[in-house]
Amino acid sequence: MSQTLSSLARMTLRQLRQVASELGVSLYSRKTKEELLSAIGKRQADISSVDAERRPSSASDDDSRVVFLPRDPQWAYVFWEICEADRQQAFKAGASQLCLRVADVTGLNSGDSHPHTLQEVPVDSHATEWYLPVPLSDRDYRVELGYRVSGGGWISLAFSSVARVPALHPSEQILDQFVPFSLDTPPGAISPQTLPSTDNGLHERLYQTATLGSRRLGRGSEAFHELEGGAGAGLNASGAGLWASGRSESGSGVVSPRQRAFWLVADAELIVYGATDPSAKLTIGGEEVPLSSDGTFRIQVPFRDGQQVYAIEAVAADGEQRRNIRLEFERTTPEDNSNPLDQAVAEWF
Repeated sequence: MSQTLSSLARMTLRQLRQVASELGVSLYSRKTKEELLSAIGKRQADISSVDAERRPSSASDDDSRVVFLPRDPQWAYVFWEICEADRQQAFKAGASQLCLRVADVTGLNSGDSHPHTLQEVPVDSHATEWYLPVPLSDRDYRVELGYRVSGGGWISLAFSSVARVPALHPSEQILDQFVPFSLDTPPGAISPQTLPSTDNGLHERLYQTATLGSRRLGRGSEAFHELEGGAGAGLNASGAGLWASGRSESGSGVVSPRQRAFWLVADAELIVYGATDPSAKLTIGGEEVPLSSDGTFRIQVPFRDGQQVYAIEAVAADGEQRRNIRLEFERTTPEDNSNPLDQAVAEWF
């Protein structure tokens, strides 16, 4: 497969990724369009160079060939064709067993492989396809087709292109960041200190949108502090009354009085994650959410008392196809006798 750079430059990012996959470009899903153009050009040049070294100038379309196609993180599909001339020449040289050799070539130049990683798999002499177990996922591999010679020796027939075996686990790239927030602060006033400037308070706006219309007076212990002159009257900063210990304000009691400041904090966060086509547009509650290069997304937002609604929609690049899902969450805190360290007060006990 050979295409000029000018024709490649007119392709979409998705089309370039397909070309890169067929050429065996590693990590193609994480590259930008410019990086893909450079990698594809280099890969085409490498393939042309290797083919020129392995084949005579008069090589025809009847040469033997082998194709390596990873199917999942643990298995790969291999199919091949052996021209009759190569087969007869191999038998004359003493060929005894048809084999596939799998080599780990991650991060290496064309033609090289990591030492001690070569695996030889005997296959049926009349077969034209085979399923191979993959030694390790998330690595680059190349397959060589050939014959094992009686008494030792190897006759090479063809090499496949290098292909990347996908990772067994989801991508570890995490785009979420912790965002300081307040339910009483307008979304526009939020100034996340830990997010890049390009985020523009996305996480906080998503949370504010998800809880709009379902907020309640206070959450947990906050309800006590928001009341003025009501049931919360007479409570100190920790949320406990003066008589909570059963002793007078002076702390006198039957046993020897002791004083100590005690505190507890606990909360929860909500993680909304998923994946779609990398070229799609994803929105949550009408707010566009950036996708990673492999199409995954992960949003970490506060999870306070009350109801949160996340309407998630993905629209294809051509605008014709749409997929959506609506997630609803509700949290309650039946009991909350907690207080932060800076609000801890000395209590007699």
